[in-house]
Amino acid sequence: MIVLRDRPEGGIETLMLRRAQRAGDFRSGVAVFPGGALDPQDRQAHAHVLGWNDDEASVRLGVPAGGLDYLVAAARECFEEVGLLFAPTLDAAALAVAHDEWRTSMQRGERTVAALCDAIARPLDLRDWAYLSHWVTPLGMPKRFDTRFFVARAPEAQVAIADAQEAESLLWITPDDALDPARGLTLLPVTHTLLGLLSRFTAVDDLLAHARQLRDIPMIMPRLARAAGRPAVIVPGEAAFDEIGAIDPTGRGDAHADLLAGRVVRLSPRILRVTAPNPGLMTGAGTNSYLVGDPETNRWTVIDPGPDDAAHLAALLAAAPGPIERILVTHTHPDHSPGAGALAHATGAPVLGQRPRHPEWQDGAFAPTRELFGGEQIILGPSTTLEVIHTPGHASNHLCYRLVEERLLFSGDHLMQGATVVIAPPDGDMAAYLQALNAVDALDLAWLAPGHGFLMARPREVVEAVRRHRLAREARVLAALQRLASGTLDALLPAAYPDTPSALQDVARLSLLAHLIKLEHDGQARREGDRWAAAGSSMPA
Repeated sequence: MIVLRDRPEGGIETLMLRRAQRAGDFRSGVAVFPGGALDPQDRQAHAHVLGWNDDEASVRLGVPAGGLDYLVAAARECFEEVGLLFAPTLDAAALAVAHDEWRTSMQRGERTVAALCDAIARPLDLRDWAYLSHWVTPLGMPKRFDTRFFVARAPEAQVAIADAQEAESLLWITPDDALDPARGLTLLPVTHTLLGLLSRFTAVDDLLAHARQLRDIPMIMPRLARAAGRPAVIVPGEAAFDEIGAIDPTGRGDAHADLLAGRVVRLSPRILRVTAPNPGLMTGAGTNSYLVGDPETNRWTVIDPGPDDAAHLAALLAAAPGPIERILVTHTHPDHSPGAGALAHATGAPVLGQRPRHPEWQDGAFAPTRELFGGEQIILGPSTTLEVIHTPGHASNHLCYRLVEERLLFSGDHLMQGATVVIAPPDGDMAAYLQALNAVDALDLAWLAPGHGFLMARPREVVEAVRRHRLAREARVLAALQRLASGTLDALLPAAYPDTPSALQDVARLSLLAHLIKLEHDGQARREGDRWAAAGSSMPA
């Protein structure tokens, strides 16, 4: 039960309790919202509830029946743990009777919430409540919970009082303060995530309105993994979440939630990944090299050998379960292709890809044994086929490779995780990039294996998000042109990219130029010398 109140100075506070210390309970000492387990006797209180009936609650929670049990249990646990009783026109005398005569006996299971309602002649007033979220403890945990979260405004003129059993202490706190490491609160992943949601709202009414308009609230189940060598719980939205589900569907907890240079990760019977030791602003944790092999022949193909780095070459050679018979390159930026020469020398494998078309930011030494142009099929074995797809935009010679049998695309830098792809003219072309996005969208895909980051599920959603972002940025660039009448790149940059950190200003300048060139091609912008203007407007003298 997420209990909220508005602060006089603005913003909202939520009521949290610090759980009592108990041996063997992983939740000991953590700061949580009030709550607990359903009791079969909660059903007796259905007739005492204002605002919901069981049919309505069951539909809202997506259960066949008994949905109202969850709301009754939340109200009961809130009263038992923190002393707040959701009942209408509850005067001080009735509340004192409830506290003095009922709270402890209800905790011991000696009395029911229905009997309490009869004794104080008040129903449970849940008219203000809204259903917010549904979480299930990860697979692999020794003790698991299936938990529904509700939100409501705190009852007026009541003071929360810890029960000194489940709740060791209470605090009213803003979501931002609760998330601040300086406060020292120990939070479960679900609590951390929900506090992040609460922090987006400045008034209780706004949050309640948001919760009420939600439809088809999904069940969220985090995943166990390892991060920095320690057990970790990964929630949806974190970079490794999809990949962990793919390689550890039963919850062993041995998948990694971080990318470590030289680590060999088996993504499927056909795919291994080794990340290069080249972390940085543009490469994230490093460039991914993939080994793709056929299970029957045990012969392997490397996609993107990465930088020319002796340690990475050694890691690739050691990771290959069998002979490396070919080397494929997605494009010739310096973090993807330079290792091809050394790997070809070590293995005798031919190199396939496209030569660079422009000299800037390219591996000028790249000389493939055979050029690929898109449309080719590469047979790795009886049950393993790669399809070559030309995807210009980030680079004019960019190729993606579709592993047909697994509906997986090795996307290079065409689609990457956690960052927007840089489009740097003259080799980068925004119009070509958007067209190539459409080509990828038309493919039958279940997974993306990017040049930077973890496996990504739901490729169509990824493509749509990127397309939306690019078109929104284009609209902002055009609006900046119209607002400023005309300007140089440096003058337009702060108006078109106001949200870009200073460290990325040079990269944003390149993308701004790419958008302007596309707008020029579309007839919506024009340039004279180093100045740009919206089509139809005049340049200042």
